[in-house]
Amino acid sequence: MIVSFSVANFRSFLEEETFSLVASNRVSGSHEGHAFPIPDSKEKVLKTAVLYGANGAGKSNLFKAFNYLKTIALKPRKKNSGTGRETFRFSAESSEPSSFDLQFIADNKLYRFGFKLDDQRIIEEWLVRVKGAREIPVYERITDENGKVTIEAKGKGRKLQALATVGGPQNQSFLATIQATLDVADFGKELTEVLVWFNSSLTLIAPDASFARLGHLLDSDSNFREFASEFLKSSSTGVDHLQVHRSEITEDELRSLLPKRIVSKVLDDVRDEEDGTVLLQLGEGNELLIERTDENHFYRIRIQAAHEHEAGNKVSLDLTEESDGTRRLLNLIPALHQLRTNSGVFFIDEIDRSMHPILVREFLDFFLKSCDGGQRQIIVTTHESNLLDLELLRRDEIWFAEKDANAVTHLYPLTDFKVRNDLEIRKHYLHGRFGAIPFLGNLDRLAATDKDMSE
Repeated sequence: MIVSFSVANFRSFLEEETFSLVASNRVSGSHEGHAFPIPDSKEKVLKTAVLYGANGAGKSNLFKAFNYLKTIALKPRKKNSGTGRETFRFSAESSEPSSFDLQFIADNKLYRFGFKLDDQRIIEEWLVRVKGAREIPVYERITDENGKVTIEAKGKGRKLQALATVGGPQNQSFLATIQATLDVADFGKELTEVLVWFNSSLTLIAPDASFARLGHLLDSDSNFREFASEFLKSSSTGVDHLQVHRSEITEDELRSLLPKRIVSKVLDDVRDEEDGTVLLQLGEGNELLIERTDENHFYRIRIQAAHEHEAGNKVSLDLTEESDGTRRLLNLIPALHQLRTNSGVFFIDEIDRSMHPILVREFLDFFLKSCDGGQRQIIVTTHESNLLDLELLRRDEIWFAEKDANAVTHLYPLTDFKVRNDLEIRKHYLHGRFGAIPFLGNLDRLAATDKDMSE
């Protein structure tokens, strides 16, 4: 679970802003099931957060900051490619280092991972285990002005210590270097927990994202297929159930579906993969699965939605023929399915994209009621004001993003305001009491000017 995240000098963030999911003591007694103990601490962490703001206020920049941190944490970088950071561009301070700091719970332990960087190198990097007021370093890294990387790693593994001595590329995180260079057996327990969390537990879903292995998941997991079908049917999408068609194709057919420059790489990849499978997405609801046994087998997987337009008479449509809202919902359903039984964190940017307001609320309500237990978390950005309901959320689960006169984004929670428990939050938000809404110019004057010009 994410406990807190701080960012400075990235896109619309200039001075350090902190997004905290630590439960407020002032909200004790409200939705107690929404907060879970932080390991080795008397505090609790919230299972959800909803971030509001006007268009262009910086909500999605928080999502992009998370995505950038995850990329730096895991992905090797090409030599001389720099760090790829995006600074705040409306101030002379944009030349200063950018900083990122994330506190998260992995395998019931609290960790901090973060770094400071400029355009060319990671200046500082740290991974620590947090136990109460103590911070126990896993490793610490510094890059000097000449590009020399110095790393102090606390792990006892011989290969890890050797890698720390070498240092690694100046524009690449040591965490990414560890993952790219060492075998899992050489990581040690804490690094394994952290890398598993970043790779498998933290999922970021952009507004236009498609679930990468949706067809394969529907084909291989009958429980998920039934759950997704029932969720779509209960959501009045018109879908009665989902169908998955898996058909074997020849290598010639495979080559006809892919550009020539891709085919050889794909066949090489399937030889290198440990489980001997490679999955490619041709388009939404249309995937290619390559399996290596004694010889390669190629399969095409297609998703269709069955509609019952008359009693007993069903018509199947390809997923591309479904509405944007139905496809968006189907790509979010895997989050609910996973969180019903397993831990994980899902950050969904613009959850209301193409979805009806009632459906957005029901999605979040289903998570809060049905995904019980700790280490399950959903964070969303949205404009959907129907979520502003203290029957649904705690006050400390509601956050706002607003830009000041200098185009700098600031983040703040509803708990910064004194509000009664019976206050109609939605109404007061739309009236501007909490900020984070668009303040429109004189559109009537603009309309009148256009009218005069046309006459």
